[in-house]
Amino acid sequence: MGYKIIAGLGNPGREYEGTRHNMGFDVVDLLMDQYGFPAMTRDGKAMTAKGQMEGQRVLLMKPLTYMNLSGEAIQEAVQFYKADPEQDVIVICDDIDQPVGQLRIRPKGSAGGHNGLKNIIRCLGTEGFTRVRVGVGAKPSPEYDLADYVLGRPAGEDRDLLAEAKERAADAVSMILTRGVPEAMNQFNGKVRRP
Repeated sequence: MGYKIIAGLGNPGREYEGTRHNMGFDVVDLLMDQYGFPAMTRDGKAMTAKGQMEGQRVLLMKPLTYMNLSGEAIQEAVQFYKADPEQDVIVICDDIDQPVGQLRIRPKGSAGGHNGLKNIIRCLGTEGFTRVRVGVGAKPSPEYDLADYVLGRPAGEDRDLLAEAKERAADAVSMILTRGVPEAMNQFNGKVRRP
């Protein structure tokens, strides 16, 4: 049995910790704690850790390529572990098109303007990989710089909603492994709070 590759998207470096754009990194950190993974080590273009989740062998990864080149790190892992992107890859990322805290799980689809997903699609040559998108909400006004928004840290209610959304995203990844994407979509899509 090969590895499931679960990649959280984000930017490496202290200055990006806790930002909206690092939602994927944060969910991977949560999964590492929940399932007792060893500390991550440098592996090519990513930090990775191997372990077991729900009886399956899993490679958790955080690309070090910065968001817009995330696909390079994931492609490297897919080739090395001879994984099938459509069966074995789950990508977790932020989503400005979803309300704060709302999840959107899809088995495939376009990048929807997300540069990290765009690069993964280009590198893997398919849109057919599972993605768990965590809503961070739209920028406050049309004039507001998008980069400033996604690289900002949420505060107040947004911070609380996103803390809970990270927990639900981790739960969703576990359910994808045990019961499949359709079941996880039914359970988690469109909800902002835990049922």
